[in-house]
Amino acid sequence: MSTLLYLHGFNSSPKSIKAQQMLQYLQQKRPDIDFICPQLATTPAAAWAQIQAICDQISGPFGVAGSSLGGFFATRVAEQYGVRAVVINPAVNPHILLQDYLGEQLNPYTDERYQLGEQHMQELSTLRLDAPGCMERIWLLQQQDDEVLDYREALDYYRFARVCIQKGGDHSFVGFNHYCAQIIRFLQL
Repeated sequence: MSTLLYLHGFNSSPKSIKAQQMLQYLQQKRPDIDFICPQLATTPAAAWAQIQAICDQISGPFGVAGSSLGGFFATRVAEQYGVRAVVINPAVNPHILLQDYLGEQLNPYTDERYQLGEQHMQELSTLRLDAPGCMERIWLLQQQDDEVLDYREALDYYRFARVCIQKGGDHSFVGFNHYCAQIIRFLQL
């Protein structure tokens, strides 16, 4: 059996719309694929350790998809584990982006409160890949009207990956459900 590892974004959860749409697609069309979508830890180093532990336990072929901060982590999974990845409106420089979010956070899905500090920005900076060697195994799904991230950063960073850029949309990636089958094909699951 093959596995899809789905990584949600900052202050999100497995209950996010995209994660649920992918789960429903797999249940209806591809029940032969195991779906893993963990509730990621709130701090970057802990989340990465959690992701590594999951990847190390997967037996058989797997692919990874990630949205926003999950796309940042999915790129690292592709690099470290040699798998294919789909990144959806990914955070390219989260150590810069999340500077505006320092302080107390509330995850609206889990109601968990936590502190986001400068040490977490350093963790993100350390985890960032300056020049990933895995671009031929990555597919970027990006919408231009993402209100959270500048889509041009992703286009530049992933310029050697497969790229799908759409006008309009937003950070949630409007119409994601129409891509589920293509994502599975790209990941070769």
